[in-house]
Amino acid sequence: QNGRTVLNDREKIMESENLFAHLSHLGSSGVVLSVEQRSSLQSSLVLLRGEHKFSRVKLWGVIHGIKSNYFIAMGVGRDEIDDRKALYSQDCTEWLQLPHVDDGMKERSSRLQGRFTGDPSYVYEHTYTHRVGEGEGAQEKVTKIEMKEVDRLAAVVARIDEDTAVVPRGAYIQTPLGEVVLNKSFQGLPLADAKRLKYYLHFKHPASGQEKSISQAVDFLEPVEKDIPNGCWSLLCDQGGACVVLRSLVWMGLVAYHVPSSTNYGYFYCGAGEKNPDLLFML
Repeated sequence: QNGRTVLNDREKIMESENLFAHLSHLGSSGVVLSVEQRSSLQSSLVLLRGEHKFSRVKLWGVIHGIKSNYFIAMGVGRDEIDDRKALYSQDCTEWLQLPHVDDGMKERSSRLQGRFTGDPSYVYEHTYTHRVGEGEGAQEKVTKIEMKEVDRLAAVVARIDEDTAVVPRGAYIQTPLGEVVLNKSFQGLPLADAKRLKYYLHFKHPASGQEKSISQAVDFLEPVEKDIPNGCWSLLCDQGGACVVLRSLVWMGLVAYHVPSSTNYGYFYCGAGEKNPDLLFML
């Protein structure tokens, strides 16, 4: 029992160190949390991990609202991609799980514009006109959308994660059973590779739906350099080459980082939860 208590204490220290290391690499990109927020997160994320029996909990980001902000955490289970659950908090202490997201929710959320209110129970109403049918028989149809803010929040988090969750090549492997797990032998990308976009991969199952196999144990994810439009990612060496930083121009506020030749990497979103409307003018 004492051994188990010591192990728990060590795990708590590691969780805290990982959180602060994560935030320290993002500071130069404008991601700054107050002392109170850091203290609350340090305690609550460890408790969250135990309550939900997650293997790990990551601070995913912050979505700004008018009245209040939403802090987002991602709990990870056995499979690093399929066993992920998103949770939100408005005080960095109490956490609630976000609703399950389907394609319909993603589509509806993409039609809503404007900042989040900060009230999870707020209901958005939006009407739009679209054409139904083809040729001369096509007709215009008016569709009304109603969506709770908590559902919009869940859908936007899923869309941002789908588009911008980035990991260095080799950080994860796929087992013969198809599970995605941490690669314990990963020691980081060498600086020469870390400075090239081709060595950063989307942390999601490939859209091509390719079959899982042992031969794809490492190269089973798609590189972000193939993203359209070309140039929607910026990459630069920060801190004199000590840290490589990627920024998404599609979802402004998404920052990914990797410390070459180390296992320090991650990504964080801090923004209003809206796609960049000026993307094409920036390329």
